[in-house]
Amino acid sequence: MSKRRFATALAKYAFNPLVRTLFRLGVPVPGTAILETVGRKSGRVRQNPVTDGLDGDVFWIVAEHGRRAAYVLNIEANPRVRIRIGRRWLAGTARTLPDDDPRERLDAIARTRRRSTVNVATVRLMGTDLLVVCVDLDPAGA
Repeated sequence: MSKRRFATALAKYAFNPLVRTLFRLGVPVPGTAILETVGRKSGRVRQNPVTDGLDGDVFWIVAEHGRRAAYVLNIEANPRVRIRIGRRWLAGTARTLPDDDPRERLDAIARTRRRSTVNVATVRLMGTDLLVVCVDLDPAGA
């Protein structure tokens, strides 16, 4: 089994369902946020746990599997997203940044969001094709 298939299965069947359930119960997982996209084929709302990369009015994501990640494909089809951090939702417009250095971005997230260090380490360990995604958040009250 390839590293990508193992990491995807672990996330899909173990980690992601647990984190989504905890968020639904009102128990946010430190260092983690929920990214909400619209499915490019189904049109259904999709929620994926991601590392909490909030930095002012921008939210940074480093996708472990680059353009192979379903949420990245969803963003490329429809860039409007929502992000749940703790108990609040933020809306914004996402875009991929293929020229941005994902390892440097992970370092910046770890420095900015101290609670995210375990998540950052997991992305480094399990990632196969890192890609930076930037979410420009809507102004408050917009």
